Amino acid sequence: MSLQLSKSLYDQLRSHGEETYPHECCGILLGRSTDSADGEPTLTVHHLIRAGNTRTDSAHNRYNIAPQELIAAQREARKQGLDIVGFYHSHPDHPAQWSPTDFAEAHWFGCAYVITAIEKGTAKITKSFLLTGTSEDTKAFSPQPIQLL
Repeated sequence: MSLQLSKSLYDQLRSHGEETYPHECCGILLGRSTDSADGEPTLTVHHLIRAGNTRTDSAHNRYNIAPQELIAAQREARKQGLDIVGFYHSHPDHPAQWSPTDFAEAHWFGCAYVITAIEKGTAKITKSFLLTGTSEDTKAFSPQPIQLL
């Protein structure tokens, strides 16, 4: 399952990470899950919502999206006929690879988790991981190709 988004949205989520450096940024991806011509499911992002990182203890290497922001994002998605299809955050001066904390705090099955490595204030590598499984016991992150539209 690939993640599709416009170059503009891709650039926006990467610049969000640069703006919040040396702290992690975070946000929510709104879109749709569709089947492509070859029958392979695709997550297509139509809108992103910047969220505030509510972590005050270690915002340089952790993030948290407030429940009220998630509820507001769900309402906005519903209003636009979309769904929450993923989340994004940055890793200041660390690789674009999920951490044990990222994995432990991921609970939205079938959603993309996009991570951008920000090196010395500049966005470098952006990767996406699909949260697969059906429960905490079977969940896993699978690398997910990003396709720019």
